[in-house]
Amino acid sequence: MREDSCDQHREHHHPELPAGRVQDRIALVTGAAGGIGSATAQRLIEEGARVIAADLERQQEALEALRASLPDPSALLPVVADVTDRSSLDVAVARGVEEFGRIDIVFANAGVLLQESPVEDLPDSTWRTVLDVNLTGVMNTARAVFPVLKQNPNGSAVVLASSTAGIRGGANSSAYTAAKTALVGLAETWAHELGPFGGRVNTTHPTAVGTELVLNRDFMRKFRPDLEDPQPADVVEGFSKGKLLDVPWIDPIDVANAVLFLVSDEARYITGVHLPIDAGSTIKWG
Repeated sequence: MREDSCDQHREHHHPELPAGRVQDRIALVTGAAGGIGSATAQRLIEEGARVIAADLERQQEALEALRASLPDPSALLPVVADVTDRSSLDVAVARGVEEFGRIDIVFANAGVLLQESPVEDLPDSTWRTVLDVNLTGVMNTARAVFPVLKQNPNGSAVVLASSTAGIRGGANSSAYTAAKTALVGLAETWAHELGPFGGRVNTTHPTAVGTELVLNRDFMRKFRPDLEDPQPADVVEGFSKGKLLDVPWIDPIDVANAVLFLVSDEARYITGVHLPIDAGSTIKWG
């Protein structure tokens, strides 16, 4: 469906709605099937965007369910992409441009969080997987989409999903911290590269987010090793200790709202910035 017909379709169904904060913009979101990615895709659509929602083959059912839940399902285009496979991203980007005509916004969100150990005991496979997805995956995304962004006469906005681990390190997180810290440098580098084309690049740095990526048995046992099968209620105290605000973890919508701000015109002169969404955790322990 071409861009003009999408605009007509949306106007026909929602003529009473005021223009949204990212009205008529086209966004690419990787890792869009759940958690932060899904919340961000929905939030961007609520504010008028259309979203190319990229995720693995096994996540396509979840993407279709997300699409079906929307007031206007045509606002979301599910595409198969594995960020460790550059060719699949090339295909996903081409499919999105074919459908919507251009890309204005990129949220490079796809990532993994694996159980790690002291560096001398860290398996090579863990190091490779975390770096392949969280760092090389973002590089692959940029390589696939930046040529399209540079052709956009209206500029673009890119957000890389880093973490509080991209601001300060912690024990037993060598691979994750290395990847998320590297994204800070890439964002600053790419802000220079996209700037002449009207593009902006920033990073988000959330603390623990209440998704399956964090609230799973293996990760929660780091906080409650005395329990064989800890539940979220068992780790509230441990998670809360690291924050200035009285909250154990934040919600996906908190990150989605930050991304929305960074890609909107409200942040039109913000680039090369690293935004914590962390309930004060980095300044408490910084």
